[in-house]
Amino acid sequence: MTTLKRTARKSTPDGRMPLMEHLRELRNRLIKSILALVIGAIIGWLLFDPVWDVLKQPYCSLPQSRVVDKDQCSLFVNGIFSSFFLKLKISCIIGAVISSPVWLYQIWAFVAPGLYQKERRWTYTFMGAAVPLFFIGSALAYVTVDKGLAIFLGFVADDVKPLITVDSYLSYVLTMLLVFGLTFELPLFVVILNLAGVLSSSRIRKSQRVAIFGIFAFAAVATPSADPFTMLALALPTVVLFEIAALLAFFNDRRKARQPDPYADLADDEASPLDLDAIDAELEKGDSRA
Repeated sequence: MTTLKRTARKSTPDGRMPLMEHLRELRNRLIKSILALVIGAIIGWLLFDPVWDVLKQPYCSLPQSRVVDKDQCSLFVNGIFSSFFLKLKISCIIGAVISSPVWLYQIWAFVAPGLYQKERRWTYTFMGAAVPLFFIGSALAYVTVDKGLAIFLGFVADDVKPLITVDSYLSYVLTMLLVFGLTFELPLFVVILNLAGVLSSSRIRKSQRVAIFGIFAFAAVATPSADPFTMLALALPTVVLFEIAALLAFFNDRRKARQPDPYADLADDEASPLDLDAIDAELEKGDSRA
């Protein structure tokens, strides 16, 4: 009888590994992530009622939601299986949020061995700021959902009753949450590109007007309601975050400029010296961490 041995992933200073081992590692990470998502979706199924109460609250706060009963808001389904798929969709979304620490860690554990120490620090910075920014943007979207609905439902004539389906309302709310959350990540990419040396603060300053115009144009196109209030609610905070990112890039470039260049006095045809002792020390440090 043959037994299968579990091979541990070997860590090398340059992150190299055989292709088959790489594929096996990817398979294991995917299985763990999928299991976490399934368990999270089961928990989301049990938490459906309180989460649905929160999601429908922006619509229920409007007077136009009292279609059938003046004391209770009404949303409608137009199919036999619509209610089931609604509950399944929301359960999967809840599961993705609940299990996010697991599948985010699996992504990080798969990618991290191939990164250098400096690149890992950038990733820590990115992940540490990306999650709060996404939730702040989603929270702002949730606050502004009822404003956009009120603007468009306000055009309905007095003798006309709007029959809003659950699918259309849920799609609208989820799109708002995703658009706001992802847009709030854009200034973070500016900071990461500056830390990587790809985008300088002077280039950011030169293209500042174009970037601000692009943010407003993107907010007008990306928001599902496309009303002025929702557009401004998305564009203005994003512009503020972009200005903060530009300021951080300025201070980072200023810090780099104060550091002396060890090769500044070399001639154009002169080879730069190699500090072999420092290179050996870095390699030994990497081997000890492995």
